[in-house]
Amino acid sequence: METMLSLLVGAMVAVSVFLMLSRDLIRFIFALLLATNAINLLILTAGRIGHLPPPLIAADQTLPAVSLANALPQALILTAVVIGFALFSFVFILFYRTYATLGTVDSEAMRVAEPLASEPDADRTQPEILP
Repeated sequence: METMLSLLVGAMVAVSVFLMLSRDLIRFIFALLLATNAINLLILTAGRIGHLPPPLIAADQTLPAVSLANALPQALILTAVVIGFALFSFVFILFYRTYATLGTVDSEAMRVAEPLASEPDADRTQPEILP
């Protein structure tokens, strides 16, 4: 099971790097989401997945009889999911603002569409926000 998940993480990272190298901003956002999910799956895989009974300790023992999965990676993943959602929201707002200002999602066209500093009203342009 862990081998299959490791291969899945590798494939997800490869696809996310491929998408990040494209010039389209929407593909970059999807690649960012895929990369965060791949890292979460990597942390989960590193925490050893097992189908064991609950960690009950007998009354005469101080340690469990069998080795158990560590709960720390699961707590880290829960925190990473919340941070990933906040990052996605922030990137999506930046994407919307960029598209509203420049009118394109292609990174090469964004360089051409940037207002020049020599233009007198380059600082004052506000995008039109739809209701």
